[in-house]
Amino acid sequence: MHAPPSDNLSMDNTASPSVTGITNQSEPFLPGALVIATLGSPREKFWGMILALAPSGLSICGVELASFEDLTVMVRDGESFTPAVVFFPMHRIERIELDLPDGNLPSLSQRFFAKTGLEPSVALASRPHPASDAADSTQPAPEEHA
Repeated sequence: MHAPPSDNLSMDNTASPSVTGITNQSEPFLPGALVIATLGSPREKFWGMILALAPSGLSICGVELASFEDLTVMVRDGESFTPAVVFFPMHRIERIELDLPDGNLPSLSQRFFAKTGLEPSVALASRPHPASDAADSTQPAPEEHA
């Protein structure tokens, strides 16, 4: 029996570093990496920065690929935006690819920078932190003095 050429027969069968908890600096899908996630059921693509990648799924901060151009216009025009912080369970993830240029085609990150002048990792990392917002809203109102 002959394996088709698409099978990756040279891959090591040991557990990956993310599964064993051992970090490896050559691992490309670490938190902070800009990626495009292709999802199924329903079919969609998401561009953003990895917050966490675990056997249970992917946590990412970004936008649906269909909204990418709208996002660049908003950022360029100085409008406020809040990137989505979402978790996709692993059964929905079909593919995760690094946001890299393809020959003469720039990556989405390069296009974002060219249109906005802002590094995507900075724009996505400057998202509001719900914990700090909640702490601010729970502070007692100042007492009125008569």
